[in-house]
Amino acid sequence: MSKQSFAVRSMIALAIASAFPLQSALATEVEAAAEGQDTPVAGATPSTANQLETVIVTAQRRAENIKDVPMSIATIKGDKLDAVTAGAGDIRVLSGRTPSLNIESDYGRAFPRFYIRGLGNTDFDLNASQPVGYVMDDIVQENAMLKGFPIFDTDQVEVLRGPQGTLFGRNSPAGVIKFDSAKPVFKQEGYVTLGIGNYSAKNAEGAFNFPVSDTVALRFSGTSQHRDDRVHNTNPTAGKGTQDFEGYGDNAFRLQALVKPNQDFDALFNYHQRNYHGSATLFRANIIKQGTNDIVDGFDYGSYPTDGVNYQKLETKGGSIRLKYNLGDITYHSITGYEKLKFNSRADVDGGYGAVFAPPYGPGRIPFPVETADLLPNHKQFTQELRAESNYKGPLQWIGGLFYFNESIQIDSIAFDSLSPGNPQSPAYARQFQKSKSWAAFGSLNYAVSDKLKLRGGLRYTDDKKDFFASRTDFDASNTLVTVPHTLSSKTHNVSWDLSGTYELDKNTNLFARAATGYRAPSMQGRLSALTDVPTQAGAEKALSFEAGIKQDLFDRRARLSAAVFQYRVKDKQLTAGSGTVNMNRLINADKVTGQGIELDLQANLGYGFSGSAGYSFNDTEIKDKNVRVQYCGNVANNAGMGCTPTNAPAPGFPGYSLIDGNDLPRAPRHQANFTLKYSTEVANGELYALTDWTYRSKYNFFLYTATEYTAKPLTEGGLRVGYKWGDGKYEVAAFGRNITNKIVLLSAIEFDNLTGMLNEPRTYGATFKMNF
Repeated sequence: MSKQSFAVRSMIALAIASAFPLQSALATEVEAAAEGQDTPVAGATPSTANQLETVIVTAQRRAENIKDVPMSIATIKGDKLDAVTAGAGDIRVLSGRTPSLNIESDYGRAFPRFYIRGLGNTDFDLNASQPVGYVMDDIVQENAMLKGFPIFDTDQVEVLRGPQGTLFGRNSPAGVIKFDSAKPVFKQEGYVTLGIGNYSAKNAEGAFNFPVSDTVALRFSGTSQHRDDRVHNTNPTAGKGTQDFEGYGDNAFRLQALVKPNQDFDALFNYHQRNYHGSATLFRANIIKQGTNDIVDGFDYGSYPTDGVNYQKLETKGGSIRLKYNLGDITYHSITGYEKLKFNSRADVDGGYGAVFAPPYGPGRIPFPVETADLLPNHKQFTQELRAESNYKGPLQWIGGLFYFNESIQIDSIAFDSLSPGNPQSPAYARQFQKSKSWAAFGSLNYAVSDKLKLRGGLRYTDDKKDFFASRTDFDASNTLVTVPHTLSSKTHNVSWDLSGTYELDKNTNLFARAATGYRAPSMQGRLSALTDVPTQAGAEKALSFEAGIKQDLFDRRARLSAAVFQYRVKDKQLTAGSGTVNMNRLINADKVTGQGIELDLQANLGYGFSGSAGYSFNDTEIKDKNVRVQYCGNVANNAGMGCTPTNAPAPGFPGYSLIDGNDLPRAPRHQANFTLKYSTEVANGELYALTDWTYRSKYNFFLYTATEYTAKPLTEGGLRVGYKWGDGKYEVAAFGRNITNKIVLLSAIEFDNLTGMLNEPRTYGATFKMNF
C-alpha cells in the first residue's frame, strides 16, 4: 500500500475514532504502524490473527458475505450473545443490541413485541399482528406467543432492517428477525452450561451432537431456566389472591436429524417444544406520580399489594422438514412447518385491591376492580414453501418460489373477582375465532453488470383471506343471558417489490442502495367487554422505503464499519388505540406515517487483547393524519381527576379525545446506542477475559397520544461478564451481572383504569460453568 493511500486510511481511522471512542485505540495503533513501530497483540504474532471473521448471512435466502448484501443488516452471535443471555435472559435482552431494534412486552417472557426503525405494534391481544416478521429456522412464527422461544444453542441472530416483502412476504414491512439454530454435523460434539444467580435462579443448557452413521447425524439441545418469586403480596386482605410473584420455570428443547445420503440431497427434520409457567406481568396501580413520569415516593420493588390471582402457562410445539436437492445448475428447496400452542394467563389488571365503592382499597384510588384471564385454547399454524434457485456460473442468478400459510386461532376472555363469590364472575365471557389463509408467488434476480457493480430485483404477489368472529355472552337489561355475535372478513392482494445494488469502491469498501416495499394484511380485534361493544378492523398497510449506505473493512480487516441512511413512508398505517373505557384495543388506520434516520455499526479488534463494538441509530417517526383522534387518560369519568396530564391538542367537539397528528410512533425511541468492550489475556495456560456491554435509549411515548405521565424516561443499562477458560477452551467459569446499576424505570402503562405502570427488570447476577466436549 502506498504512503498516500495509507495516510488516507489513517485519516479515515481518526475520523471514525472521533465518532466512536472505542476506535481511538485502534487509530493510535494504525498511526504507530505508519511510523514503523511494533504493535504487539496479546496471544498472537501475525497480523492476520486479529482479523475479524467473515460474517455469513442468509438474508437473501442464499449464504453470502454480509458486506455483499445490499441492505442494512446486523448480526448477534458468539460472545455478545452469550453475555446478554447470561442468567437465562429471554428474547427481550436483545433490545437495543443492534441499532434501531426495540423489544418489549406487556406479558413478560411470553409475548414479545418487536420494533425496527420505530415501526411496531402495541396491541396486546392474542391475535395481534406485527409489522416485524419473525423467522426461526426458516419457519415464520406469526403469533406473538411463538416469538418468545428461549435462546439456546443458537448459531446466529440476523436483524434485517427495512421492508422484506419480496423474499419473506406478508407482515414484514418494518423488517425481519431471523434466528438460526446450530445444525447437526457429522462429528461428536456438545456442551453443558450450568448457572446459578440471585433470586435462587438455577439454569441449565446443553447440546449433544453425534453421527448415527455416515449419512445421519442427530443434535439434541435444550434449556431449563428457573427463578424463585421475588415480589411479595403485602395486602393482608388478599387471602384468596396470589401471595408471591415473578418466579418462573421455562423448559424447552430442540431435536434435529440431518439425513445426507449424498452430496446432492439432504433432509433436515426439526422438532421443538416449550413449557413455561410463571407470573403474568405485574400491573402496579398508582405507581406514577401524577404530573410527572416519576415513580411514586417510597416505591418498593419487592412489594405488590393485590387481591387478584396471577399465573401464566404456555405450551408450544412445532416441527419442520427442510429438503434440499441440488440438480446440476438448480437447487430445489421444500420447507414444511407446523406450530401449535396453548396459553392461559390471569392477572389483576387494576393493579391493586378493592375498589372505590368497596373500601378498603389501594394502593391509591382503584376506580373499579378488573381481574381477567385470557386463553388461547386452540392455535394451529401450517406453512409450506417451495423454492428453486440457480447456482451456475455467470452474471445472472435467480430465485423463484411459492408460499402457503394457514392459521386458526381461538381466544377466550373471562372476568374474575377474587373477593367476590362465584368465579369466573357469572356466565359472562368473550370469545374470538380467527382463520387466516395466504399464498404467494415470488422471485428475485441478481445480475453482475461488472466485477464492481451488482444489481438485484425482486417481486412477490400475495393473496390474503381472513375471517373473524367475536361474541359476548352476558346478561342484558332484562337479566336474560344472551350472546351477541359479530363477524368480519377481508380478502386482499398485494404486489411487493425491491430493487437494490452494490458497488465495490475498492476491495475493502462496498456502497449499497435499496428501494423496497412491504405489506401488512388487515387486522381485526374484538375482546368484547360488554354486549354493546363491537369489534374493530384496520385495513392493509403498505410501506415504501429507501436506504443507502457503506460497508467497509478497515485496518487489514481488524475493523468493520457499516453505515446507512434511510427514509420510509407507510400508507394506511395500522395503529392500536385504547378504547378509553375498558381494557380493550381499538384498531384504526392513519393516513400516513413517515420515518427517517441513520444507523451506524462498528466492530473492531483493537489489539493488546482488546476488542469491541459500538452502534448508534436515530429514528425520527411522525404520524401524519389531521383527523385521527384517540381518547386520552383511559377512563376519564371514573378517574375523577386521578388520570394523566395530556399534552396533545384536544379534538374539537370530542371531549376527552386528543389529536395525534405530528406525534412520534409509540414505543419508538429516537436515539439508541450500544457498546461492548472485551479484554482477554493468557493466564496459566488459559484465557482470562472481561466483557462489558451497555445500551442506551432515549425517551418514548407509551401510547399514540402524549401525556406527561405516559412518557418513558431515558434508560441506560449495563452488563458485565468476567470469566476464565482453560483446557484449550474445554472448560469455562464466569461471573455475570445484568442491569448492574440497578436502574428501575417505567416501561409501559395500562391506560384505562388509573396511573398503572410496568417496570424493567432489576439487577441480576450469578455464575456459570461450561464444559465443551
